[in-house]
Amino acid sequence: VLAFMSKTHFDRITMILRSAGFVTSDLIRSRNAVNFAYILYLRGKRENLPAADIESLVRRWFAMSILTGRYSGSPETAFDLDIRQIDSQGLKAYAEAVIENELPTTFWTGMLPQLMDTSSAMSPYFIAYQAAQARLGDRGFLSSNITVRDLLLNRGDKHHVFPRKHLQRGGASRSSYNQIANFVMAQSEINIAIGDKAPEIYFAELREQVNGEANGITKRYGGITDPAELKANLVMNCLPTSLLDGERLDYDAFLVERRLLMAEKIRQWVKVL
Repeated sequence: VLAFMSKTHFDRITMILRSAGFVTSDLIRSRNAVNFAYILYLRGKRENLPAADIESLVRRWFAMSILTGRYSGSPETAFDLDIRQIDSQGLKAYAEAVIENELPTTFWTGMLPQLMDTSSAMSPYFIAYQAAQARLGDRGFLSSNITVRDLLLNRGDKHHVFPRKHLQRGGASRSSYNQIANFVMAQSEINIAIGDKAPEIYFAELREQVNGEANGITKRYGGITDPAELKANLVMNCLPTSLLDGERLDYDAFLVERRLLMAEKIRQWVKVL
């Protein structure tokens, strides 16, 4: 009880979760996952594991927990099972085995992209994606310096890559235009500048911006003026660079491709935790 109530331990677990990319309380949606992450931390301290090992285990276990919904159904049963197995096998051996079994290669290439077919901004998969971008140091959509971490800490905009009004004009429903694969974190001024333009229009203008062809308007959307930097920005925001081709874009095909790219981003994130 004293270990649980220790301010030092509480501050430590908070720091560990923030270091994983969960930089604001808005990204913490599963209290049960946090509670078990704290259990893991305290158990690691009791087993005298190296601090670096404890931190890595806690980060990866927490990520696995929210991605798989491990404690969303019957948390008491799941807690009991995990604690018994940790007692039996030891923390590190059990945690490593569970993480490997719960997140196989097929999870990233098959299951996760399917799970990301959702319009819930509170989806654990979109939250994990935002945490991944914060942890990996990605810059915001079309930002030359502002990072996703900065935007999360200062309430940046969730921008629709295919603008909402543009899709509404084509008869799209709310569940369609609000797909999480249609969202990027962006500065509000960039979001406002894009407005409701069709993506093939504003991406064509972006191509002009970085090639110096914009009739004197060099920074219409953000501060990027170099073609290589623009492509790098699209890649770090899990957007296909084919968006710059200037052709009319198919929304459904875009969503399928972007879910795969977002899933790969989350895989990279878990790997470095």
